Amino acid sequence: MSSEPEIPSSSNETPEESGEKISKKAAKKEAAKLEKLRRRQEQEEAARKTASLSLEDESSSRNYGDVTLTELQSTADPKAGKWREAVEGKKWTNVSELVEELAGSEVLIRGRVHTNRPVSNKLGFVILRQSGFTVQCVVTESKERNVSVNMVKFLKQLSGESFVDVIGIVVIPKDPVTGTTQQVEIQVRKVYCVNSALQKLPLIVEDAARSEADIQAGKPGANQDTRLNNRVIDLRTPANQAIFRIQCHVQIAFREFLLSKGFLEIHTPKLIAGSSEGGAAVFRLEYKGQPACLAQSPQLHKQMAICGDLERVFEVGAVYRAEDSFTHRHLCEFIGLDVEMAIHKHYSEVMDIVGELFPFIFTKLEERCSKELEAIRQQYPFQPLKFLPKTLIIPFAEGIQMLKEAGVEADPLGDLNTEVERKLGQLVLEKYNTEFYILHRYPSAVRPFYTMPCADDSNYSNSFDVFIRGEEIISGAQRVHDPELLKEQATRFGIDVETIKTYIDSFRYGAPPHGGFGVGLERVVMLFCGLNNIRKTSLFPRDPLRLAP
Repeated sequence: MSSEPEIPSSSNETPEESGEKISKKAAKKEAAKLEKLRRRQEQEEAARKTASLSLEDESSSRNYGDVTLTELQSTADPKAGKWREAVEGKKWTNVSELVEELAGSEVLIRGRVHTNRPVSNKLGFVILRQSGFTVQCVVTESKERNVSVNMVKFLKQLSGESFVDVIGIVVIPKDPVTGTTQQVEIQVRKVYCVNSALQKLPLIVEDAARSEADIQAGKPGANQDTRLNNRVIDLRTPANQAIFRIQCHVQIAFREFLLSKGFLEIHTPKLIAGSSEGGAAVFRLEYKGQPACLAQSPQLHKQMAICGDLERVFEVGAVYRAEDSFTHRHLCEFIGLDVEMAIHKHYSEVMDIVGELFPFIFTKLEERCSKELEAIRQQYPFQPLKFLPKTLIIPFAEGIQMLKEAGVEADPLGDLNTEVERKLGQLVLEKYNTEFYILHRYPSAVRPFYTMPCADDSNYSNSFDVFIRGEEIISGAQRVHDPELLKEQATRFGIDVETIKTYIDSFRYGAPPHGGFGVGLERVVMLFCGLNNIRKTSLFPRDPLRLAP
């Protein structure tokens, strides 16, 4: 064997294979040349378009375009760009404020492109939407007004849901505008795209806003899951805009009434050592090495606040229930409206507050939210809630008797299921002409451990539920303020008393008789507005299957 290294052959390829390799190289070289040519042609086409746009008057070209990021970075430079120059010194007018009295005035408005209807290269119509209010904007080519054909073209290519600033003149059209909330038009002088939306969206606002009648008539709609999966778009519908404004006004009226009655707003912890209601429906977690859970209600701490001599308290805050309830009215997280108060003689004092509070809220909603209620009716038709000036209060036993007389069997010592509640609501409506009433003296077996038993019959309790349109919305009661009875009942309910020791001990230091109630905000809005699912009244619903968005 030779010690010299073997010199490899320079090539084992046949002439044909070598030629093929050369051909492949030539093909790649040709492809690169063609790609370079294509890019040059694209650049030339862009330059041609730019050149054609530059032919228009400089003052006209500054009246439209995309707003640059620099201009939107809160820059103090008034000459950062043409949009910045255009809006400098001007104030934005809300679309809802565009009325006939402003005819002839120049306004600056911002809204989303709701619909875009180009008519020709010299004329286009765009409807802008802001918080559920809409106005038609008209752009017409005009040398006198510095509105160029290119500006019309710019408006024409704006995608739906894009944010746009428009500067224009308010005019009263010859013919009434249909399809918008505002009965004026804007003659566009300047238009700038603040932020573009995708050309193709996962949900169309108009589809999400269809009523059941529209869908049955063949118009496109969107199912609940599609809407909730794309909630950020779904919230833009007129009905949803109205629902959450009404939700806000429920809270305002709730606070307004209670503050007028000497109540104090408090905020209780949502991380607790033991369960606040008992049972297994709690979200458990580890808290710095010790077991904890999310509060099922502010119950324990609002009672402790009463023992701390705050006397009358209320809270608006998140409540967590780990129930596997796949119903139209249950959520795993909701906003609780909770009240607790010292009582002097009888738990009817608590019911009296309820009986005044909710008619006050209902009346304020009718007075303050007429437009919002009408917007909801357009998509979800419903009848106004029937309620009495003095709230009807019925004993539980009487409710059972009414059901029995109507041929409905119900356990006198058990709870009422959803169907029985609805039937009782129907009977109450027929007999008393109200859809809002209180049912009290519930069986002790179906109430929480801290509920005070009735003095004359421990099978029943000093408790109550409140109903709207045949569905329960409120649970309330007198609380047990005797520590030994409280300990006894907690043990009977399977609660480890050590986990609620500080709660029980708070009653050993002197505690007044007291009671209170809690209600879900979303459920109040759902039933007041006659909606069929609580997910419609939760901003971003959390149920057993939904943790996003």
